[in-house]
Amino acid sequence: MKEWVAVARVEDVQKPLRVEYGSQEVVLFRLHDGIYALRDTCSHEYARLSEGEVWDDRVYCPKHGSSFDIRTGEVSGLPAVLPVERIPVKIEGGEVYVYIENW
Repeated sequence: MKEWVAVARVEDVQKPLRVEYGSQEVVLFRLHDGIYALRDTCSHEYARLSEGEVWDDRVYCPKHGSSFDIRTGEVSGLPAVLPVERIPVKIEGGEVYVYIENW
């Protein structure tokens, strides 16, 4: 399955916002240049990134402190060594859409 799915209103994304589509969990982030989405699971050990802190365009895992670039999902701080999946986002008519592929 591949499709764009509306998951939130733009105004609802003021702080990290966890959303679900089926059994999948995604976290939306608002930065100064737009809204971004990542899978809501740390690549090091299971923990929700939506429960982590955001500093300088990075999200910090609440369990062990790994950090990830919000725009790319790339690791920016250990102990994680693998990135988290970045989910494509588009905004239309005040709605936030994420691109669902192979969910």
